[in-house]
Amino acid sequence: MLQFMKNKVLIPLLIMGFIAAFLSFRYIKELEPNVSTSVVKKEMVLQTILAALEQGHFAPKVIDDSFSKSIYNKFISNLDYEKKFFTKKQMDSISFYEYALDEELKAGNIYFFQIVNAMFSSQIKKVESYYKDILTKKFTFDSKDSVLLNGDKLDFAANDQALYNRWYTFLKYRTLSKYHTLRSEQNALKDSSKKAIVLKSDDSLEAEARRGILKDYDSYFKRLKKLDENDRFTIFINALTSCEDPHTDYFPPKDKKSFDESMSGTFYGIGAQLKVEDGKVKIVSIVTGSPCWKQGELKANDEIVKVGQGKEEPVDVQGYDIEDVVKIIRGEKGTEVRLTIKRLDGTSKVIPIIRGEVLMEEVFAKSAIINDKNAKIGYIYLPEFYADFQHRNGRHCSEDIKKEIEKLKAENVSKIILDLRENGGGSLGDVVDIAGFFIDQGPIVQVKNSYRESSVLSDKNPGTLFDGTLAILVNQNSASASEILAAAMQDYNRAIIIGTPTYGKGTVQNMLSLDDFSTSLGDFVEKAKAYIVGKENTEIGALKITIQKFYRINGGSTQLKGVTPDIILPSAYEDLEIGERKDKAALKWDEIAPASYTKSNRINNKAALIAASQKRVNLNPLFTFVKQTNEKLKKKEQYYYVQLRYDDYKKEMDEAAALSKRAEELQKKNNNLNITNLNADLAKVNLDSTSITKNKEWLKNLNKDIYLSEAVQIIRDIK
Repeated sequence: MLQFMKNKVLIPLLIMGFIAAFLSFRYIKELEPNVSTSVVKKEMVLQTILAALEQGHFAPKVIDDSFSKSIYNKFISNLDYEKKFFTKKQMDSISFYEYALDEELKAGNIYFFQIVNAMFSSQIKKVESYYKDILTKKFTFDSKDSVLLNGDKLDFAANDQALYNRWYTFLKYRTLSKYHTLRSEQNALKDSSKKAIVLKSDDSLEAEARRGILKDYDSYFKRLKKLDENDRFTIFINALTSCEDPHTDYFPPKDKKSFDESMSGTFYGIGAQLKVEDGKVKIVSIVTGSPCWKQGELKANDEIVKVGQGKEEPVDVQGYDIEDVVKIIRGEKGTEVRLTIKRLDGTSKVIPIIRGEVLMEEVFAKSAIINDKNAKIGYIYLPEFYADFQHRNGRHCSEDIKKEIEKLKAENVSKIILDLRENGGGSLGDVVDIAGFFIDQGPIVQVKNSYRESSVLSDKNPGTLFDGTLAILVNQNSASASEILAAAMQDYNRAIIIGTPTYGKGTVQNMLSLDDFSTSLGDFVEKAKAYIVGKENTEIGALKITIQKFYRINGGSTQLKGVTPDIILPSAYEDLEIGERKDKAALKWDEIAPASYTKSNRINNKAALIAASQKRVNLNPLFTFVKQTNEKLKKKEQYYYVQLRYDDYKKEMDEAAALSKRAEELQKKNNNLNITNLNADLAKVNLDSTSITKNKEWLKNLNKDIYLSEAVQIIRDIK
């Protein structure tokens, strides 16, 4: 599924209801005469959103100098993250707004937006002439220079000449990358062909690369000029909302309609959730059962560089907004889309995916048997905490988990590994029910609202469905509801938590209709709508807003810190800023009074388990490789320069490719598990050729999973 949201974990299923009573907003202004309807509309949107944030957000920020600075920097960054449009001279000319924007917001004015928008429109025209001029001239790749690609570490170019030079360096890098690809393809063709082929000269390849980059940037600037004032105003408003917290988002009317469609409809696509981060289109998560999930190569945090239709020339998607990327990735069922992606390790890959029907209902729990020596260990995979509230007998993950446990018990399983990796959350009620399967009864999670009132959600059903040994696998993308379950089982000492620290999303969002809300805001909105009607659409859109916060039963929040596993396993990304912690606007960690609960003594040899696991991990070549990869990625994040001398660039690319190949080779050798289907599932998995193929691939991947393999070793040692 492709949808206009920052993260899969934001799907508002964890909703307990929105705040019903709204107070009057103190920043209401008067309607000024002789103002364009466009300005009046934007001021109305701004005031409505400010009111909604102040009155409905869990922890609304004070609109002061600090907030002003945050919005100022966020908006400029959203427009020009790579600092290739604005100059330092221009930034100096508007710098007073850095600490004055708060007063403007309180007055309900949009002068800052208008100034920056006009300035950006002017710079687009100027910079367009830069790239066209630069790409007419030949590049040489023999000088010892480099380009910095991390916009956070760049300063604005001092003046127009410095900006031109920045574009020259950047376009040289883009051309070098294209040239390397063309040269590598030619060499591969030469090596594989049995016939003699005519090789293109280096000069011809360089010229071809420049033509390709010119085509990409012609398309890029065409899209830039297509974005109108309203589109940039949405960027401005979302800069404001994201300064409240990372999960509060504004949806203008057109995007709200697309959001609703993606949440409720069926469509043909690949099944990936996207976001734009630092000007790059990135994969947030993969929808279970979707075409790209079945294909198996696309991963969270991959950056989409290009999109191609079958064997057609791919389109560079730099500068695309989410809506446009969605349009070109979606298509007719059975057609092929080819994604050129860039991994966190710097490697690139073309991934072909056949479009198919994407149904949210395909996200279901399933289980398998791990045959371990003379014992059987149960394995349950839960990709999401799904719940169908629209139908009377709709499917709920708690009911499915209950069935899987019962099937495992019928096969005499006394130990279960519950896999919550990549599980972004979902239904709160189902989390409580599932936790109740493993404890007698008691509190599961605490919830606090914007009034600072807290409540405890408990399992009130006496008895347990499964009283055997339990282990839970988590990773950096286990979020929200996943963190609630892992935290509860950890606090009760009911399960051993294994993996990497979780995402750290301990908040709840709700979708608020701004059109409904605006009716409570008094004269200005009424007068504004009357002024606009007949000339411009009066719809405002919707606001996805943070309204609650989760707390563990021990009193600590799952926000920001997430859940730290009892046994931490190496991750290639453990030193990178991933998850809630990467965003400065994220709500802070805090704690409240603990709930009343009784800790069990189920896991009583943690120290021995940790020591034994550490010893195995240190001797495992795959985990050693993971650690080495993490070190390389950490260094790259700190010093993200790319060499522009061809021999140096080629060396970097060859090293990255070798690293990726080494990972694949080690993965192939790791096949030490024996995992089979449950007897009760044999008829279902052997239903047809598609089911058979899908099941074989799933079991094959599980057998090679080093984290699952280590979890098996750990749960085996639990007394």
